Amino acid sequence: MDIGNPTISDAYDVIVLGAGAGGMAAAVVAANEGLQTLVIEKTAYVGGTTALSGGMVWAPNNSKMGSVGGADTADAAQTYIDETAGEGGGAVLRRSFLREAPRAIDYFDRNSHVQLTPLAFYPDYYPDAPGATLGGRVMEPVALDARELGEAFTLLRPPLPEFTLFGSMMVARPDIAHFRQIFRSPASALRVARLLLSYAIDRISLHRGANLVLGNALAGRLLKSLLALNVPIAVNTTTKRLVKEDNRIAGVEIETSSGSKVLRARRGVVLAAGGFSHNPDLRKRLLPPEADMHSAASEGDSGDGLNLALDAGGYISEDNVSNAFWAPISRFTRADGSPGIYPHTVTDRGKPGMLAVNADGRRFTNESNSYHDFVQAMFRTHNQSPTIPAYLICDRQSIWQYGLGAVKPMTLRLAPYLRGGYLIKAATLEELARKIGVDPNHLVATVDLYNADAVHGIDTAFGRGSNAYHKYVGDPANEPNPCMRPVATPPYYAVKLYPADLGTAAGIRTNGDGAVLDRNDDPIAGLYACGNDMNSVMAGAYPGPGITLGPALVFGYLAAMHMASGGEAKPRA
Repeated sequence: MDIGNPTISDAYDVIVLGAGAGGMAAAVVAANEGLQTLVIEKTAYVGGTTALSGGMVWAPNNSKMGSVGGADTADAAQTYIDETAGEGGGAVLRRSFLREAPRAIDYFDRNSHVQLTPLAFYPDYYPDAPGATLGGRVMEPVALDARELGEAFTLLRPPLPEFTLFGSMMVARPDIAHFRQIFRSPASALRVARLLLSYAIDRISLHRGANLVLGNALAGRLLKSLLALNVPIAVNTTTKRLVKEDNRIAGVEIETSSGSKVLRARRGVVLAAGGFSHNPDLRKRLLPPEADMHSAASEGDSGDGLNLALDAGGYISEDNVSNAFWAPISRFTRADGSPGIYPHTVTDRGKPGMLAVNADGRRFTNESNSYHDFVQAMFRTHNQSPTIPAYLICDRQSIWQYGLGAVKPMTLRLAPYLRGGYLIKAATLEELARKIGVDPNHLVATVDLYNADAVHGIDTAFGRGSNAYHKYVGDPANEPNPCMRPVATPPYYAVKLYPADLGTAAGIRTNGDGAVLDRNDDPIAGLYACGNDMNSVMAGAYPGPGITLGPALVFGYLAAMHMASGGEAKPRA
């Protein structure tokens, strides 16, 4: 197979537009069920936003939970979702998702190279809500040696360099603790030495580190599955329109280097182009203006799938509690001059010695809440007091131990970050306040209250550290509160935080099989959607880690199984 530039036939059973998790999942299942399948990707890489992500998959009641001591039921998961997810059109889809998620995960385990393992402790984002679990629902991809991809490794989208070491060395979650303990634990020092040696060997023969973890591992495993099934993947290929015949979607017209070409799709076309994160018109229509154009999603997520569906008679749901999934980001310029953003998800905000303030110099939310909730608080507070940008503040001890945004832990040279204006430094809190433009008296009073609370271990303002999720994102070695420690070791540092989407939630309305619906809520024959092209199963709420990737895999599976059955429902394998 010509990697990334295959010879394209005139007709297939299934054509998938987009090579993120949802699209590749649909293609894997379709090909495994015996359907001739083609994947079309408009960028130069496969993996989409999945490859940049943490790779977590939320799969309630999965069959592997017992291996880590977890327990779940469909009823408990339904209770939790009913309590925490948005209303609107997602309710019907959630029933399908909860019913089919265990079957879909087992299907991939048996029929592909996608291997997921449950995490013993990774709480739902609202761990005190009825039906919540502390672990087991969240699954992560098993690490993958990129050599198993052969030449196709060059097709896999690389992770953000700011989430790697030395530009391309990925570090698994358990190994982060070893890096932090490198000078205090001989066992950790040995583990780190082995990792560094392995990375050095990789770089002798490969363009980047070969130990794929997190979202890169999930995308890599899906890619490996497609290769094993001989599914052609056409990158750098644009889809111009959907072809409609006899009142059904019968194919696509694509743009190639040699011109336009019409491809027939005997069973169906799957829209999995990643949502509209980089589409200015749809952002203006569907997202808050305060979000500007900031996005952590892949650059290919520009609304192509949604626009194709609209042209075919589909429609975008607009009854979500939020039309995007949010995270605070900081902005900077890389050494090569390219713009960079750093999503502040779980690495720093909830750690001891960190606090966020608005333009008044006051805290406005619980810094240990989920990244989505943090940005929602930015939006709410901004209506009363300027909170965009906000400022994440810490002292010397915390920036050394945990890092601060793009500044990695144990960074010896902060000068490049200071010189570029990304990092703001001051000898006193009053000086820091003046540099970031907030009231010095307010900032000092805010930090004094925070520090007093940290000593006693109780956040009297926002309850930080009071639930299991807060403890997860904190530092278990810090007492009495894993999320709080006095900010008292000068100099002091700050970065500016802006709201950004991790992906969009508003998408095309579908049914429980992933079929695109028209304005009468009737299926459009031959047209399916999954991933962020499909409207959020959670209706824009964010109840747990992996609630985008879990549904992406499940509805990719459902769409492919529906096409394999000839468009008729059949018992799931």
